[in-house]
Amino acid sequence: MQNEKPYPKFTDLPLDATHPPHTAWGLYGLDDELGTLNQLTPERTVVAAREIKTGLRFGLNWGLEQMDYTGSPAFREVLKHEIFEIGKNMHDDRITFNTQTSTQWDGLRHWGFDDGTFYNGFTQKEMLGGKTDRLGIQAWAKAGIVGRGVLLDFVSYAARNGMKYDPLDHYAVSLAIAKEMAKECGFEFRAGDIILLRTGFTTAFEKASLEEKKVVTAKKPFGYPGFESTFEVLGWLWDTKIAAVAGDCPGFEAWPPTKNMMHQILLAGFGMPIGEMFALDDLAAECEKQKRWTCFVTSEPLNVKGGVASPPNALAIM
Repeated sequence: MQNEKPYPKFTDLPLDATHPPHTAWGLYGLDDELGTLNQLTPERTVVAAREIKTGLRFGLNWGLEQMDYTGSPAFREVLKHEIFEIGKNMHDDRITFNTQTSTQWDGLRHWGFDDGTFYNGFTQKEMLGGKTDRLGIQAWAKAGIVGRGVLLDFVSYAARNGMKYDPLDHYAVSLAIAKEMAKECGFEFRAGDIILLRTGFTTAFEKASLEEKKVVTAKKPFGYPGFESTFEVLGWLWDTKIAAVAGDCPGFEAWPPTKNMMHQILLAGFGMPIGEMFALDDLAAECEKQKRWTCFVTSEPLNVKGGVASPPNALAIM
């Protein structure tokens, strides 16, 4: 997972003029399947482990059933859970779900460029051909996503500053505000960080009435808060050497995009994992209590060959 080549700036991308704009294909070799997770070196993992000071643990997975509010696939296919008897007083269960229906990592097969290419030149044709598991989620399962998590608690920041916004509608958190939050919380971003953005979406959705949920998800487009989608943000994420980004919304970037859609460049260009609908409330409460907004994060995606996405099975440890 070591990067032996000089690390290019965002303005140096693409590395090859024949590749799509803003791509880092080949930086770690054209057979690489980890993308920006290469920033999670063993040395940085050791340093990140020093964030564990109280041993308090917080699961970051929202309930798999939380988007099942009508009994029909209004957002994604809903969770199906069956319990059945296999013998006297013995049971198994069967769970069927879309890996995008609750907390998940978007894998590198999730969203490609308009020409059908994905990270490192992998193609839509190759994927649907079913003859290779290249760029599948199993590559991340083997390595894990483990490092320092940094919480950007926009919910608290907005309340302190009298900012009004609807967590169930579009709101773009600017890079300037993200940096201001970090400054107020006393930490500096560093290479290998895993960003966790809390906007309040998951909590607001969970508490909303059935009718409110129907109205929110029926909007065209479905709007929600997140990071401002600009090249300034993309450049900062790349130049800062962020390993992964996640938030408590259905997408890390505010939707609909402010200017430029980030999903394609993050996933297909950088090879950067995008975490969505992470449960961050309990972690945020403890961060506020300890006055410390950095933690140790560990996540192991499902080991599914050729998988597109996965629940993160993530823990934050303070």
